[in-house]
This record gives sequence, C-alpha cells and structure tokens, in this order.
Amino acid sequence: MRRAAPAAAALLMLTGCTVAGNQAQAGVEQVVVGYQSKTINTVTAGTLLRAQGFLEKRLGEKYDVVWQDYDTGAPITAQMMAGKIDIGSMGDYPLLINGARGQQSEKTRTKMIAITGYNRRGALNTVVVAKDSPVQRLSDLRGKVVSTSVGSAAHGLFVQALRKEGLTPTDVKVENQQPQVGASALQSGNVDALSQFVAWPGLLVHRGEAKVLYDGGALQVPTLHGTVVRQQFADQRPDVVKAFLSAQQDATEFLWRHPLEAAEIVAKATGLPAEVVYLYNGANGIATFDLPIRPEFRAALEQDVPFLKSIGVLQGIDLDAFVDDSLVPAGGGAPGAVLGGTDAICGTAVTDPALAGELWLTGENTTTATTDPTCLIKAVRAARTAGRQIRAAYVPDTTTGTRWFADKSTWVHDGDRFLPFVTEAAAKTYSTGHPGSRVLSYDQVVNEQ
Repeated sequence: MRRAAPAAAALLMLTGCTVAGNQAQAGVEQVVVGYQSKTINTVTAGTLLRAQGFLEKRLGEKYDVVWQDYDTGAPITAQMMAGKIDIGSMGDYPLLINGARGQQSEKTRTKMIAITGYNRRGALNTVVVAKDSPVQRLSDLRGKVVSTSVGSAAHGLFVQALRKEGLTPTDVKVENQQPQVGASALQSGNVDALSQFVAWPGLLVHRGEAKVLYDGGALQVPTLHGTVVRQQFADQRPDVVKAFLSAQQDATEFLWRHPLEAAEIVAKATGLPAEVVYLYNGANGIATFDLPIRPEFRAALEQDVPFLKSIGVLQGIDLDAFVDDSLVPAGGGAPGAVLGGTDAICGTAVTDPALAGELWLTGENTTTATTDPTCLIKAVRAARTAGRQIRAAYVPDTTTGTRWFADKSTWVHDGDRFLPFVTEAAAKTYSTGHPGSRVLSYDQVVNEQ
C-alpha cells in the first residue's frame, strides 16, 4: 500500500483531519480506494485494477492512490461515512446500506456509479455444507446452525431460498460471521452450513472441504457488485471520478480479452487458487463484468430493500438519488469473455454458453473449449489417455446454467448424454423425472464405456 510521507501522516494525526482529500506531499493529492481483494467480482474496481496500475496511469503524478483492502463492504462504508475513503466497491446489499447511511446527512451522501461483476440468476452466492454432511436439502437445515454475514447478499439468498422451501428464518439459527470465520466454523463442525458470496463457496469446494447444498442460480434473482463514491468528493474531483471509471473500463476490457491471464494476476495478488478465480471471472464465468447500471439491476436493488428493512439494517433509501451511472464511459463492446471456436474432440462449433465447457491442462497458458458437457467428458478421457494432467475442467449446470467444477459436480447419464449438476439433489430430481437415467460421480462418468 502506498502511504503518505511520515511528516504528512503525523500532521494528519495532529490536526485530526481525514486521509481522503488531503495532500500526501506538496502538489500531490491522495485518492483513497477501498476494495475487497477476495471478493473477486469487484476486481475491475479493485484487485485487477490495482495490479495493472490503470488508475495511476489515468491520474498521472498529480495524485497518489492509496489502496485499502477489507474482507466485506461494511468497513468500507464506515470509512466513507467518516470521509476516509473516497471510492469503494461492494455487493448489492452493502451498496444499499451504504447509500442509506450516506443519505442521513448532506456531508456523507454517496452515489453508486457503476457495476463491476454480476450474475442475472443469483449464482454469485451459494450455500455449502461439509463434504461428508448428511444434509442434502435446505429443508434438512431446520433447527441447525448456519453461518452467514448478516445484511449481505449471501444472507438474503439464504432467507429467500428458505422461504421458497417453505421454511422461515426462525427455523434455523443464524450465526453472523465474516466469511473466513464461517469457513473455519464449517470445517470444525461448529456450524452445519455456510451461506456466502464469492469466492468462498468455490474455494471450499475446490479444496475438497465442502459440497454445494444450494446453487444461488436456482433462485433466479439477479445479484451484483458495484462502485460507489462519496458525493462530496465527486463534486470536488469529478475529473478523478471520470478517470476511475475509465480505468475500471480498462480493467474490464483487459479481463474480457485476457480472462486466463487476469485470473492468474488476481490469484497472485490474493493467494486464491487461479482455478477458483477463473471459475467465477473466466470466459463464460459465473460473473459477467460490465459498467452500466441497467434497468434490471436497478429493479433488483429495489427488490432487495424490503429484506434489508425486515432485518432492521435499513429504514429506507432514495434510489433515484443514489444510483447514477452518467459518468460511465461510452462504448466498450459486448460484455464478458465468451467461449467460442471449434471443439477439437467433437468437431463442432462452440456457440451455446448454456452448454459450453472448458478444459485447462497443467502447463498450458490457454484452455480448450468444448461444445457441451458430453464433449467435455470425451476431452477429459482423451487428456488422460495422453497422460496429461488436468488443472481444471468447467461445465454449466444443466438446469441453472451455473458454471462449476466438472469434478465437483454430480452427473446424470441420460441416453447418449452426460449432464452435470452443481448439487446432488438437483441431479436426483432430474433422474427421477427421466426414467432410465442414472446418477453418477465424475469418476464414474469419465470411466463409463
């Protein structure tokens, strides 16, 4: 982290001034950016943006950028309210809390100015249980303990999913914990399930420490992350806000063009496995990156407000005053990195994101796209026959479309097709409705003749 010179820092402490907006040295002003390195659908306004230096290049030598890393959005909001962070990024529920708190005073007002990453079905949030847990459905959690971050989108997902299953929030005991604390509690057996946002569910499953109980994509409710700025700072430094959004667009386009390289960069900066980062941020990834705040995202924010009111963390918010993407740069092309080309094994075009898979072989700096899950299995078999090690294989869930690890999915053999599912319950439901089909593990599918 770049910091103010000692003399300047001492002066700030003596005068009681905040960091944001003060000069680090003569003629140089600080811009303080709050981000969450491990919340990887904010990387275009955080980790990737910082690593590539796009903001510093846009601002030039007149400004000194100070990066502050947090685990969740709540402390970023607290620092923004205190005038100590100028620009931040966080998830949809924390964004609403940020806006509502800011509207309590003219001096603390904030604006949501762009989207970072999003998933139109809600798959950025997931409920997982321990790998050997007997719990198979959400209804099995009645009377049990679940860890989540109260007020987060992952908490909202859990409550909405419970209600969809005919349960109420009072049917389970919720422990309000930070993601890493909840992950440890799940591993130690102190909680029965964990409902969290990226990249925690994917990380635990990748490590072999958890399995998915509920795929957020089944909820069919958009979830998103975005960029927020202090209104006072935006009024005083509109040039900086425009530069930030242009730099965010730079990072977004870099991710679109070089998704695998971007995943490796984020992995190096965060300590997360590149395979997990690429699951979410790669081509056809769970997260799509683009800046405009489209009508469906604003509608999703409106739908989130009643839940936050019901748990007492929000009294109300003027969304018209809070949401404003008028400074987002024009253009940028089609959002997202998309798999394409020709499937080398099946000899067919890769065109449908709902079916396309991807194989990442050890030692390769490119991946191989496959037309559908059945072709992916053929590609895996071919790689094994050739003695190649597989770093990761990805497939979309048959019903929700959520991209997941092929080797962590539950599979169904139906006729001449192999169909993957993020959860075992979904696979069983499909098989029950399709007589003659069989539920298989990944290894059984790969070895199936």
